[in-house]
Amino acid sequence: MTIATRRVKSSFTAGELAPELFGRADLRAFENGARRLRNVVIQPTGGVARRPGLVHVAVLPGPARLIPFEFNTEQTYLLVLTEGRLQVFLAEAEVASLPAPWSTAMLPQLAFTQSADTLLLFHPEMPPQRLTRSSHVAWTITPFVFTREAFHGFTRDVAMAGSATTGIVALTCSAPVFHPGHITTRFRLKGRRVVILSVEGPQNATAQVEDPLEDTLATQDWQETAFTGVRGWPVCACFHQDRLVLGGSRDAPNQLWLSRTGDLGDFDTGTGLDDEAIAFALVSDQVNAIRGVFSGRHLQVFTSGAEWMVTGDPLTPSSIQLNRQTRIGTAVDRQVPPVDVDGATLFVARSGRGVHEFAYTDVAAAYQANDLALVARHLVQGPVSMAYDQTARLLHVVMEDGSIATLTLYRAEQVTAWTRQETAGAFRAVAETEGRVYAVVERFGTQRLERFDAAAGLDAALPGSAAAPQDAWSGLGHLEGQAVGVLADGAPRAALVVAEGRILLDPPATTVLAGLPFRHVIEPLPQALGHASGSAAAPLRLVSATFRLLATPALEVDLGRGVQPVPFRRLDTPLLDTAPAPFTGDVALRALGWRRDAMAPLWRIEGETPLPLTLLSVTTDMRITS
Repeated sequence: MTIATRRVKSSFTAGELAPELFGRADLRAFENGARRLRNVVIQPTGGVARRPGLVHVAVLPGPARLIPFEFNTEQTYLLVLTEGRLQVFLAEAEVASLPAPWSTAMLPQLAFTQSADTLLLFHPEMPPQRLTRSSHVAWTITPFVFTREAFHGFTRDVAMAGSATTGIVALTCSAPVFHPGHITTRFRLKGRRVVILSVEGPQNATAQVEDPLEDTLATQDWQETAFTGVRGWPVCACFHQDRLVLGGSRDAPNQLWLSRTGDLGDFDTGTGLDDEAIAFALVSDQVNAIRGVFSGRHLQVFTSGAEWMVTGDPLTPSSIQLNRQTRIGTAVDRQVPPVDVDGATLFVARSGRGVHEFAYTDVAAAYQANDLALVARHLVQGPVSMAYDQTARLLHVVMEDGSIATLTLYRAEQVTAWTRQETAGAFRAVAETEGRVYAVVERFGTQRLERFDAAAGLDAALPGSAAAPQDAWSGLGHLEGQAVGVLADGAPRAALVVAEGRILLDPPATTVLAGLPFRHVIEPLPQALGHASGSAAAPLRLVSATFRLLATPALEVDLGRGVQPVPFRRLDTPLLDTAPAPFTGDVALRALGWRRDAMAPLWRIEGETPLPLTLLSVTTDMRITS
């Protein structure tokens, strides 16, 4: 008996699903998911489109970290951090370059926070740095100055005594405390400050008394400056309620410090007045090394083992409250700053296999951490960088393997769709500034700065234009010796090899885009046949497939006999003189042959033609024998 059936796939809003779900036809995600979605993005309406290409901006001196810097709505900069250097870009042009105190090895752990025209940078092995913009091209990097230092008790059960109460005194400890690096460091005995002048040994030092000591008796009530080369520097920071919040340090990993209100350099807790600095530790039954602090609805603290909420309106030494919310933990080997998406904070799980949404629920009056990568675990493997494109509403997460997992997230519409972006090389970092998404891409042994551009259908691309048609196009030194795809006057041309930084066109053109081609793939999940006729393994024949397209000039489809161009345009012609017209509507293709492999896809869209593609739905007519 032969059964005819028609199925319509009108939504891809579950994105690419992990292979472990190929047998779960009972899930809603199965109905709206796909087997492979490569170099495409999911639209909130359910369609799928070829991703933007990448425009070449600059060749970088080495591995880099990207940081957005928004001065105002008209001037947004991109900061590129490399070995011992900071480069400042504005609209793809480098406007400043200055020496910096970090190394390549330090880049993954660098944290940052911005207030107005000042950016602060932090690393546990580097004194905090202040980057200041004084004009369009004038930038300076200077050490951040603590106007009043924070103190912390690092050592317990050790007694310290001074030989006198004023002047220059000898300090003696009951156990090793002092290090040569303590010279110029302040200590506090029973709240009275002294500054170290010299260190004679682990238990002996000479100090200048700044506040007269109470007595010369040994006491365990002593502290030292919290941030020094001996004890380490802050790990992360943010601004919250007009305070600078510092999270963790090398030797005090679970400690939080909040500056005095309105004075970002004052961390002296004083007598506990409402506007004075605050310091406290995260104490619980598990390790809580602070890895990130974020200013949202509340002050959020992300640690190696849990997520915390700090409340108090306003935050004062007497009103502050700390509550652990979830026990996910965040990455410890690098800084992947959390991002805000519609009021929820997205962060990378410590396992490296999840991106969680830390969202407050009014009903429970608490935060929950939902795993957004639950059905696409195979795409999220070791995140190293993350950025959210507010304009396109896309979250880009760079992975250790050089791919990007892109998430389309619309919470109210129940759209959570992951796709994978690949390129000829490896993505290493990503950042967003004013709707522009930049990426560091490793190609041919060098690091490149590139920008996603919807008008570019190629990667590492360089556009050009001329008043009159010309055949020689130069400026392609970054692609020397590579076979590149070419769009000439909007029409695809045959691949050309870059020689001496240029390509030669025949016939000439007035506009050209040359770059590396990338291949898009759209492949459906295996057919769920068991519920239709009780014969999931029965032979199946695809009679026809109808693809509904939107403004698509090029389409190539595999219906079981290899990838073929569709007949609505002359893709089989190797050279086109004019740009193909976009097509909107249905393309119906006939198919032949019975299939016995239920896991094989019925159809596949695949190609690298550098033109837009938007697929809205697919209707398949099939026959099944039983």
